[in-house]
Amino acid sequence: MTTLRTSRRGMLGTAAALPIAVLAGSARPQSEPFPSRTLRIVSAVAPGSGADIYARYYATKLTDILGKPVVVENKPGGDGAIAARAVLGEPPDGHTMLVGSNTPMAVNVVTVRNLPYDPQKDFRPIAGMSRTMAFFLVPAASPLRGVEDLVARGQRQPPPQSGTYSTGYQLAAAQFTAKAGFTFETVLYRGLAQTMTDLIAGRLDLAVVDSAGSLDMLKAGTVRAIAVTGERRHPDLPDVPALKDSGFPEAIHYSWTSLWTDARVPDARVAVLGDAMQKVIALPETKAFVEGAGGEMLPLDPEGMRRFQQSEIARFRRAAEASNFQPQ
Repeated sequence: MTTLRTSRRGMLGTAAALPIAVLAGSARPQSEPFPSRTLRIVSAVAPGSGADIYARYYATKLTDILGKPVVVENKPGGDGAIAARAVLGEPPDGHTMLVGSNTPMAVNVVTVRNLPYDPQKDFRPIAGMSRTMAFFLVPAASPLRGVEDLVARGQRQPPPQSGTYSTGYQLAAAQFTAKAGFTFETVLYRGLAQTMTDLIAGRLDLAVVDSAGSLDMLKAGTVRAIAVTGERRHPDLPDVPALKDSGFPEAIHYSWTSLWTDARVPDARVAVLGDAMQKVIALPETKAFVEGAGGEMLPLDPEGMRRFQQSEIARFRRAAEASNFQPQ
């Protein structure tokens, strides 16, 4: 069993210190036209990260369908807990939504002690959006050329320093290192940009990040990919092996994005948002955009998204147990 060691760089203070507004009364009468004003999608990651890229695309399309502006507001930090609590602090009238990636909606259940919100009880799914495999990236000048080199480096001291910006990716790496017999010294950042800055500068041996946000840097040659975590190779990186094909079948991992609202929002309003999302999902340009950004479609309705969330919580529990991950 391996034990993960983690330091934090550039993270905000603990989300548990943030208050949730106590709401007196219920949502506005359902007879009022909905939506009646600008809608907000709160993104739990910094601009430029994978989930944020997809959030902005969907916001643009929802604006056209709903007839009201839909804006994206970034509230990174606390592994998504800051954004989740911000949504719960707004009136539950359907005008505020959360782009919930796997970290705030599944991983935190496993990795955060005394989580200040309940992803299953406090939120209602509207729709699945996309999923992306992770990339194992190294600086362009790194001597690591493939998975075998990484394993050999991992078995020397000091441990390799790996950067990422979510515990979801940390657990994805742990599924690999647990079998390989070593551990990373993991540095958690607030977003992709900070992670990639330190990787390119050579301050990290490795970064485990989403495919959607890092493809451009790969194509520019500032970093190299030595492995991916998908069920198969990434279509844009046909020469880069999947960890599964390198002897690590447990290391299949996808991060995902989905849209959620406060569980107290009336059914009729959730239905309006759900119907609008299904219309966006059905657009041919949506599939083209998601795949062009390095991801895959996750076209789930509310019921399907809830089942998927529950299966993912179970998956991350298994990953945490396999890597002896201790909740923080």
